[in-house]
Amino acid sequence: MEITFRLNGETVHTDETPTRTLLDYLREVRGLTGTKEGCNEGDCGACTIMVDDENGKRALNACILFLPQLHGKSVTTVEGLSEGETLHPVQSAMIEEHGSQCGFCTPGIVMSLAAAHARGDTAHKDVLAGNLCRCTGYTPILRAAEKAATAEVPPALAAPFVAHPGPASPEFRPTTSDALAALYADHPDATLVAGATDVGLWVTKQMRDLDEVIFLGGIDDLRGIRETDESFEIGAMTPISELIAPFAPYSPSLSEMYRRFASVQVRAAATLGGNIANGSPIGDSPPPLIAAGAHVTLRHRDTRRTLPLEAFFVAYGKQDRAKGEFVESVSVPKAGLADLQVYKLSKRFDQDISAVCGAFNITVSDAQVTAARIAFGGMAATPKRAGAVEAALIGQPWTQATIDAAMPMFSEDYQPLSDMRASADYRMASAKNMLQRAFINAQSVLEVAP
Repeated sequence: MEITFRLNGETVHTDETPTRTLLDYLREVRGLTGTKEGCNEGDCGACTIMVDDENGKRALNACILFLPQLHGKSVTTVEGLSEGETLHPVQSAMIEEHGSQCGFCTPGIVMSLAAAHARGDTAHKDVLAGNLCRCTGYTPILRAAEKAATAEVPPALAAPFVAHPGPASPEFRPTTSDALAALYADHPDATLVAGATDVGLWVTKQMRDLDEVIFLGGIDDLRGIRETDESFEIGAMTPISELIAPFAPYSPSLSEMYRRFASVQVRAAATLGGNIANGSPIGDSPPPLIAAGAHVTLRHRDTRRTLPLEAFFVAYGKQDRAKGEFVESVSVPKAGLADLQVYKLSKRFDQDISAVCGAFNITVSDAQVTAARIAFGGMAATPKRAGAVEAALIGQPWTQATIDAAMPMFSEDYQPLSDMRASADYRMASAKNMLQRAFINAQSVLEVAP
């Protein structure tokens, strides 16, 4: 597959295998070893590089970024950050504030901060959530970030993005959803790659060979959020990073969950459609969107069908999706966001997969529960509604006694498993505690309401 992109200011043409990662290409082909291999799964941030395209400058993990995803874009590594003998302000500040000790993680940290500096993003703790440092600790690194924040962006990074399309292999890199629909119907066994934050691990960790691969990054009409009076209509290729701000006025709880979704690097690459289509029982998007009453639209050639999101998940590893059919969009009703509370429980606050993710959409009128939609991730083989718990709440007074009576119903809805993230007993106790928390939080809102 022919690919063209800019690397540290140089135009690169390559026909590497489609699943060659940028990290391997940089280190093994280009000799750019400043970009480090740590976890090789997008967790540690040692491989962070900067990608510039029409959507701006983003920090991404090179270890799970396939070369075709970079077609037409610009890539900057730590070797290309300085201009001649002049260091980038972040590099200078890291030296002055002693922000490095062993140094292994430092290039990735510098690249994360440099990408944020170019965007004017001063939420330094969020920016660094995807970069793990076990030597210096974050205090001197944060001092360096703060010192660099007031410096001007270097001219080369401040310049507007210019596309470098060059030759490509369009048959497996469609640029419209119509082209994708035709291509995927003809090649239904191909692997669809959006952000590769999941598929990347199939290659780097499971050592899988992917025969046919279709890259979706060039399909602009599958990206974006259209807000109507009643709903948010979200294209499947919309990155997770773009969901934080639109949801904030309607459901601060959902917006905050997306802020805690993995890291800046992962949120910039991962897409809503991918987070749903992979069918993971611990994906963070499905539980709150199910509780909100979201629907998903699937497409096969020119035929579309829409179904409730909870109906999409059939069993572990199985979704209601026919061969050659893909997730096109997600519709989230605004009415389902007003009472939505979302709780993400993980071992680390940032950059971690949920042990349990619970979402509660409980409507109370005249001190009585009139409707309830409750969904969990991490409690079953799929994201799943708590039907028995909902039934125990609906029609009952909104009181502690009702909450207590609903607690035993969790055992009818879920039989969680034990794994490396949590035991079955811990998951069950946590789910019950989340219902209690939702009740207490709702009481607090009622107390302060005029």
